[in-house]
Amino acid sequence: MSDDWDTVTKIGSKVTAGASQRETVVRGKAALNAAQRSGTIVGTEKKFATGNPASKSGVEGQRLTKVDRSDDIVPVQKVNPEIGKAITQRRAQEPYKMTQAELAKKVNAQANDIKTLESGQAIKNQALLNKVARVLKISPKTGKPLDDEPAKK
Repeated sequence: MSDDWDTVTKIGSKVTAGASQRETVVRGKAALNAAQRSGTIVGTEKKFATGNPASKSGVEGQRLTKVDRSDDIVPVQKVNPEIGKAITQRRAQEPYKMTQAELAKKVNAQANDIKTLESGQAIKNQALLNKVARVLKISPKTGKPLDDEPAKK
């Protein structure tokens, strides 16, 4: 018997004489072998209606995204160290003077996230970078201060 996900084995079904035995569903090869040794009636039925169409073997390729077939290992994108230095310098300036913990509290992040962001070791998290840039009024792409720029018309 194959270990097929779509089959159900019922033991003791449709006993006609006397009190009817209850049907049981067997999961596993050992229980099936034990039932066959004991001499009970064993029937195998194929399941037809399954609730999840993605679990069918022929459909799974349609649901998967295309995999890049190259052997190149793509490095994880890190924050530019220039932006980290700009955050540190801006945090030290007078109107924005605050600790890493205070900045982290303002942007709703961990102090360790701000520390790795400033060191340039952080994996690029654009949402966090945008929040920090908004609080410190710097460009999230270049790290340059935004209040020094003239207003656009």
